[in-house]
Formats: sequence, structure tokens, C-alpha cells
Amino acid sequence: MFIGEYLHSIDSKGRIIIPAKFREGLGERFIITKGLDNCLFVFPEKEWGIFEEKLKQLPLTSRDARAFIRLFFSGAAVCEGDKQGRMILPANLREHAKINKEVVTIGVSTRVEIWSKEEWEKYNEVANLSYDAIAEKMAELGI
Repeated sequence: MFIGEYLHSIDSKGRIIIPAKFREGLGERFIITKGLDNCLFVFPEKEWGIFEEKLKQLPLTSRDARAFIRLFFSGAAVCEGDKQGRMILPANLREHAKINKEVVTIGVSTRVEIWSKEEWEKYNEVANLSYDAIAEKMAELGI
């Protein structure tokens, strides 16, 4: 399980530090792809496989399903951390997430998300304002 929030900088080679608490859970190889809300999703290989199976169940006759699957898989890359615990963020993914310098890495249960610091702060401003309303909706869903 991934939890927590960590702030790091991206270096001139496009590398970021993977927080030590996330390294073991991600394993030696992991998958990074375009996430939702202007962030990147990072999945351990096992979790990627589980999510991939769910996507395979979507009907190919659905235009939205095809579009989502295309965008999700076309942006994906297999990554490995180096001995210093860093990973290279591919340029297309940095662009998608608007990552320039400071990066926030968060744990979200079965995956890690990577955000530009600015996008994370913007997201939090809106989410914090509606946190109570979101909690009420989750309660309606039985969560």
C-alpha cells in the first residue's frame, strides 16, 4: 500500500527521486503513464496487470472506452529505478503533467501519483474546499 506525500526536484536529465517508502512496493520494474487530473500514474507490474485486465473488459464498441485505452497505453513506459533511487520521467509524460522543476509524489493505495508542485497545489485548493461534500457522496456509495 502506498501512502504519504513527498516533495522533490527534477534534475537536468529529467530524473526524480523515488521516495524510499515507495521503492520496495514498486519493485525493480514498474509502469508509468498519463494519469487523470494532470498527474502521472505509477503502477507496480502486478497492479498494472490487474488494471489492464479491467480495461480489457471494456467494450470495443464504445468510442469513449477505445479513446481512454489508447491514451492510457500510448503514454505508458516501463521504468526502472537506478541505484540512487531515481527514475527518468519521459519528456512526453513530463509535458502531460506540466512538470518543470518541483515534483510532488504521493501514495494512492495501489499506485503512486507524480504531480508538478503547482498542479498539486491547485488541485488541493479545490479538493479541500469540497472535501466535506466529497465525503458525503462517498458515504452515499457506502464507503
